[in-house]
Amino acid sequence: MSLPAPSRRPATPAQAWAELVAGNARFREGASDHPHQSVQLREELAAGQTPYATVFGCSDSRVAAEIIFDQGLGDLFVVRTAGPIVDPGVLGTLEFGVEVLRTPLIVVLAHTSCGAIRATLDAVAERSLPDGFLRDVVERIAVSLLTTRVQQSPDPDEVGLTHLRHVVSLVVDRSAAIRHRVEAGALAVVGARYDLTDGSAHAVTVVGDLGVRSLALE
Repeated sequence: MSLPAPSRRPATPAQAWAELVAGNARFREGASDHPHQSVQLREELAAGQTPYATVFGCSDSRVAAEIIFDQGLGDLFVVRTAGPIVDPGVLGTLEFGVEVLRTPLIVVLAHTSCGAIRATLDAVAERSLPDGFLRDVVERIAVSLLTTRVQQSPDPDEVGLTHLRHVVSLVVDRSAAIRHRVEAGALAVVGARYDLTDGSAHAVTVVGDLGVRSLALE
């Protein structure tokens, strides 16, 4: 399958989100197209890329964006960390996606049963931080607990939703480049959560305009 001309690729936040929603529906139903994976396209893409969405997701091996959204080579500009967590390298990479590659959409992608969230809850409960740079991951996620309703045994998935909303806010608040494109209507940032069991990805929070009929929030 050849690469669509740039003018035919999703050009607005709403169009980009609709394309991801459609791809996730195919994946969820076991009817993935596996598009844009030909030898010819691979060779054509050596000259440059025009992805239509930037996806900032968790590094979990079960949550590969190109697979769960049924996309191929050149479609998505993907950033992944455990958590996910925001640091200067992540923000710089996201800015590259929207400023240089001009993607109209950023998706911050969390998922159910996140090991990084569980590790953070365990560290807080035991009052003991892990060694090495894993400590940095836990510390960045622990900040999200400050806005979570305190419970004896907090639900990891509920904490994960709070963390997802916090990460979306951080991305928009800390990057002037991203914030300005959102304000101009050229970009939207969607916080979405992927369900490991049924394969569905649902929007949880949105910054920017996706159109009134674009999605239903959890």
